[in-house]
Amino acid sequence: MELASYSDSAVRLVNTEEPARGTDTLTSVDAVRALFGPNSQAARRATDADVTRFRSVRARLRAVFTAADSGEATQAVDLLNSLLLEFPVSPQISGHDFLDDDGCPRWHMHLADHPSNATAGYAATAAMGLAFHLTEYGVDRLGLCQAAPCRNAYLDTSTNRSRRYCSDRCATRANVAAYRARKRLETERSASTGRSADTSQEATARADR
Repeated sequence: MELASYSDSAVRLVNTEEPARGTDTLTSVDAVRALFGPNSQAARRATDADVTRFRSVRARLRAVFTAADSGEATQAVDLLNSLLLEFPVSPQISGHDFLDDDGCPRWHMHLADHPSNATAGYAATAAMGLAFHLTEYGVDRLGLCQAAPCRNAYLDTSTNRSRRYCSDRCATRANVAAYRARKRLETERSASTGRSADTSQEATARADR
């Protein structure tokens, strides 16, 4: 089962908005269709009404990531369960997309949705993919980027649960900021030490007089 692609759907949707920066790219039906990918038949069902629906699902998915990132595991699971109940899927065996060297189907599990609209279909597979990721790797593998003001969602697949940023760019930016902060602190401490030494020397000189 291509669970990575399903769980990535949740991340893609959440990251269409960056609240701290005041940006939102989910503003048109074309933006909705882009989330499905260029060859998705499901995208053709999208209408202008799905823009509002997608935004609602996005807020609920971000709440899952926010709870997980804050260590509120039970809350994250409860929020995700509510999405699973509202947007159910059916597992099916599929082989139409993958053939082996002999031309025979490579059977695999596929999440089949039965949507009343484009939002329902996307939400169903995104929530189920996220649920599989959470139960397979742990709630703490759902995170929000620590490089303020980014706060994009990410899925931690590192071997030592060490991921803290949504991208290499944010990791580099955070490391540079941390380095500069350390250098400022060292400079301030050095200046403070110098002033203390000067004061001590002045006091000694006065005492000698």
